[in-house]
Amino acid sequence: MKKDIQLKELYDKYTDGTASKEERLLLENWYNAVAAGKDEPISHEKLMAAKNNMWIGIQANVEPVTTKTAKLWYKLAAAASIVIVIGLGLYLYQPSRKTATTKVAYANDIAPGKSGATLTLANGQKILINDALTGNIANQSGVKISKTADGQIIYEIASSPRNGAVQYNTLSTTRGEQAQVRLPDGTLVFLNAESSLKYPTSFARLDKRQVALTGEGYFEVAKDKAHPFVVRTEKQLVEVLGTHFNVSSYHDGTAEKTTLLEGSVRVSSSGTKAKDFTLQPNQQAVLAGDSFSVINVVADDAVAWKNGLFIFDDESLASIMKRVERWYDVEVVYDSKIDKNKQYGGGVSRYDNVSKVLEKLTLTGNIHFKIEGRRITVME
Repeated sequence: MKKDIQLKELYDKYTDGTASKEERLLLENWYNAVAAGKDEPISHEKLMAAKNNMWIGIQANVEPVTTKTAKLWYKLAAAASIVIVIGLGLYLYQPSRKTATTKVAYANDIAPGKSGATLTLANGQKILINDALTGNIANQSGVKISKTADGQIIYEIASSPRNGAVQYNTLSTTRGEQAQVRLPDGTLVFLNAESSLKYPTSFARLDKRQVALTGEGYFEVAKDKAHPFVVRTEKQLVEVLGTHFNVSSYHDGTAEKTTLLEGSVRVSSSGTKAKDFTLQPNQQAVLAGDSFSVINVVADDAVAWKNGLFIFDDESLASIMKRVERWYDVEVVYDSKIDKNKQYGGGVSRYDNVSKVLEKLTLTGNIHFKIEGRRITVME
């Protein structure tokens, strides 16, 4: 307990700029030790919960990314939250970095997205998940489809699959929706806004467990060495045996990105300049036009959306506002003087109204926003 309290005090001094050189070095060394796994072991689930509580608690400031110090602060915030949340319960930090002198007022506000989706069965029947009652919602050729109290869709093999053509279902989200589905092999998929996943109702008699994704999805694949799991997008294939990864493949001109959290995946591109890469954890395959490359990333940032967060790390204003469009179901337009390529770093809760997100960006003093109906205008 005493150690945790000292850590909190040290962290507070670090973030408000009063820490001595020795104190800064101590905290930075502690962070590096945690990152290298030399401190007490912490599960991925606890880390995610800690980061979630930390970001929501501090309502993290958003700034243009200009220095390595800013990046270190965000990493320290995530690392410090591990000990504080697990050892002491939740502390709500409000680091005295850049604060707004006046609160931005908007004529109207827009609520965040929520859980919801449409399930299209092989026979064309559509089921609105939010309208369906908890429990069994459909049966298909020996497969039971049910909905849990929190809206997750679960496939279970109720009896031996019947012979015949493979049946495919599609789970789709509109803007402002996200969903979860547990496939018949036990694989768990989180589907982000404006996305769809097409998959067989049973993987029996299939050599590969293949699904098709449009938009963005996070996958926790059930292990089955005899039957590789394949995610097909418009321009690439991702093949795994059992692992955790995220695929972003929107049809809006943005790059396709596959980010690995755990295990190993092989990512291959299609087209005239086909390539393939085998990713290791904290690597991301980026396919932009004919360019296909691998970069090192903080993989947890790529799946922050499923943990209720917007995390921006050297991300352009245009990319950030694309995400705002999908989640809040809005249209974003720009004043001609706005630099859409300017990069920002920080994080905010996805469950705040859109005004909260815009307020964080406004803290930079360089941009402002106007909300008219479901249109957001970005201005100087």
